[in-house]
Amino acid sequence: MNISFENPDKVNGLLTITVEEADFQDSVEKTLKDYRKKANIPGFRPGQAPMGLIKRQFGASVRYDAVNKFVGEQLYKYIQDNNIQMLGEPLPSDKQETPADIEQPAPYTFVFDIAVAPELNITLDGRNKIDYYTIKADDKLINEQIEMYQGRAGKYEQAQEYDASLNDLLKGDIRELDAEGNTKEGGITVEGAVLMPSYIKVEEQKNLFNGAKLGDIITFNPRKAYPEGTAEVSSLLKIEKDAAENLESDFSFQITEIQRFKKADLNEELFDQVFEKGTVKTEEEFRAKIAESLQPQLEANADYKFMLDVRTYCEQKIGEVTWPDALLKRIMLANNKDKGEDFVEKNYAESIKQLEWHLIKEQFVKANDIKVEDADIKNAAKEMARMQFAQYGMSNVPEEYVDNYANELLKKREAVDNFIERAIDVKLAAALKSTVTLNNKEVTLEEFNEMMK
Repeated sequence: MNISFENPDKVNGLLTITVEEADFQDSVEKTLKDYRKKANIPGFRPGQAPMGLIKRQFGASVRYDAVNKFVGEQLYKYIQDNNIQMLGEPLPSDKQETPADIEQPAPYTFVFDIAVAPELNITLDGRNKIDYYTIKADDKLINEQIEMYQGRAGKYEQAQEYDASLNDLLKGDIRELDAEGNTKEGGITVEGAVLMPSYIKVEEQKNLFNGAKLGDIITFNPRKAYPEGTAEVSSLLKIEKDAAENLESDFSFQITEIQRFKKADLNEELFDQVFEKGTVKTEEEFRAKIAESLQPQLEANADYKFMLDVRTYCEQKIGEVTWPDALLKRIMLANNKDKGEDFVEKNYAESIKQLEWHLIKEQFVKANDIKVEDADIKNAAKEMARMQFAQYGMSNVPEEYVDNYANELLKKREAVDNFIERAIDVKLAAALKSTVTLNNKEVTLEEFNEMMK
């Protein structure tokens, strides 16, 4: 066997492998002997068929497999032994003038195009200054959190008169009316229908409910109330969407209940629902605890922005990069055969941007000796679990529940890959924050979100 590698422009590599008969012959003979032992051929006892017959039946395919396996093993071994940073997979090269005929005796020559990663030598140290935005939990953010907790712990109470400004909910009986305004015989009837007039799209129809009291009968037109809301009409009247589309009738709505949502009071009962019972006694302590509970997520957001800024800083510092464009497009097309060349052309530029950052990040991971352990992946899953619980206002979830939910998330292969990346990013952000000079800036969450648009 002989292997040679040419890489004149540093990014387009040409790898040539010449295979001799001796390189794969032992593998072929061993496989054919195994075939003979297991072969069940009419006219011969198991394992007693002549080797010549076995070779005629299986020799070509066994030889083909043995050569392919040998070439693949040697190709990847050479790339690894010589520290070639290959992008994607090797592709058969157009420079191979004559395809190898495996049915003929060796030697066989195989030529592969290899996309080689460009050298993106970049280091960061204290001479590099990068912005870092610390997000403060200001009064506006804390007030919003309090509103959210009060809303989630609130409940509906009975009211006597509808108030549009309070988004009251009405329950009542709906009946379809005929042209004279009487209940239509055989018409649509819904008992216990639920309606929130504040969500009606047309002001004229919405205003019909202003000041309505228990027992009042309101005449309105659902189709006019929701001119583009077939789904709303269908849901309210319990009819199919096709029927709702063509409905023109007026309906009566007799109010049987008026429900008004009341937020939970800001007291110790709410404090105990949000945080561990007995840990918060006053509104001041509640606000401080909320600020404390927000800090991990605010810091995670700040670190995410920091890594985006690191990426931009590095891309600008590196400048223009030469890529093996034609070869990478071939690789991208091979990986997306069902999408075609148009897909490759539209997405190539963005793919290169992502690839460049991936290579830069790999350098930093290696330079900072960052390793991800199972515990890091589990922590990333638990962080995701806490965030999802928090979205439902559950900030005081027992660790046992967090752990169990994280274990469920880790059962999905795609999720595990994301958690690995998340764990790398967390460690890398921490390492780079202690490496570069941070240009610290304090911002509110509102200001931060504006920057992230």
